[in-house]
Amino acid sequence: MYLDRVKIFVKAGNGGNGKTSFHSEKYVEKGGPDGGDGGKGGSIIFVADKSVDSLIDFRFTKHFRAENGGNGGSNNMHGKNGANLIIKVPCGTVIRDNETENIIADLFEDGEKIVVLQGGNGGLGNARFKTSVRQRPSFSQTGQLCEEKEILLELKTIADVGLVGFPNVGKSTILSMITNAKPKIANYHFTTLAPNIGVCKYGNSSFVIADIPGLIEGASEGIGLGHYFLRHIERTRLLLHVIDVSGSEDRNPYEDFKIVNQELKKHGEKVEKLPQIVVLNKIDLVVDKKQISDFKNKLSKLKTKYEIVEISAVANQNLDVLLNKVIEKLKTLPPKQKLEYVPFEYTRPDPNRYEIINHGDGLFEIVGGFIDELARGIDLNDFQSFSYFQKVLKDKGIIKELKRRGADEFSTIRIKNIDFEIKE
Repeated sequence: MYLDRVKIFVKAGNGGNGKTSFHSEKYVEKGGPDGGDGGKGGSIIFVADKSVDSLIDFRFTKHFRAENGGNGGSNNMHGKNGANLIIKVPCGTVIRDNETENIIADLFEDGEKIVVLQGGNGGLGNARFKTSVRQRPSFSQTGQLCEEKEILLELKTIADVGLVGFPNVGKSTILSMITNAKPKIANYHFTTLAPNIGVCKYGNSSFVIADIPGLIEGASEGIGLGHYFLRHIERTRLLLHVIDVSGSEDRNPYEDFKIVNQELKKHGEKVEKLPQIVVLNKIDLVVDKKQISDFKNKLSKLKTKYEIVEISAVANQNLDVLLNKVIEKLKTLPPKQKLEYVPFEYTRPDPNRYEIINHGDGLFEIVGGFIDELARGIDLNDFQSFSYFQKVLKDKGIIKELKRRGADEFSTIRIKNIDFEIKE
């Protein structure tokens, strides 16, 4: 099974907890705090790897979690940092946030990488909270927690040339004749269930060519298999529109040509504007040459002008003419490009910002990144910890701001799951 679009779940490692510990040594009374910091959690990193050609590895493995940071220890021992999790994907993989479908990255070239989720910071040990007036802090900080995110991986094949056309017109045969690719070929529709890719070397030139599975009418709306693979055309520089000019399956070659182009236009993404060379295949099966001239006459009346090449892939007829035209055309076209997008990033709340929400009836709630960080070091059962908490709120100007907004000694102040009152 070929898989080129999949949803997975990723989570960076949580930070390790800081340690609350005091130095103990024989004959030494009241040793100072020596709790170490927790380690940083591992990050989630995606890397493009040319040895990977599909997303099949993600069919059953859906959850990816980086290692958590280790907890801090006594004697100022720093917790172990969690290992990063490196996830390999094919070149040409577009990474999106599943909820918004905004693009996080387009991993275009081999070795290109991106850190999608940063690991959580480790908590501070109690040794970090020692001051001239707080000699023996009996509290430490918990590690930063990380949320799981839903990621959408979408593979857009990177090829110079794309073969498009109705099923059974000979695209796979063309690919097998001009490259070393070995697509499955048979005389029935939809034998190609995945974009087959090959490298064509001709003379001193070479290019990458992809056989895009057959398109049919309604493909862009989800009929058949074609719509599923239309995205692979988006990166190509040139399309070879293959037509069974013999009408060997009682189809109208010109009507097929119009239908496929209409589906390309409906797909959008500038696909309909890609240059095309029209390849009239199976000329060895044409009984009446008027079929070919009629097709050409109809094409000549269109506003868009197309180059036309007559071939027989099976008989290896005029393939050299086709290759020469492809190579000359590619010389005039711009190189393959990455997608144009504004990168989407998963960001944590600003640790310096907070917001006061007045819920009415004397209830004030404080939220924001600053509070998230502060709450990691709060232990209501510890007097020193709570005193430190109140001092930070005062130094930050939060207590003053609460009073300015109408809070008094009878008001309830809520931070996370902690309710308290203002006391002078």
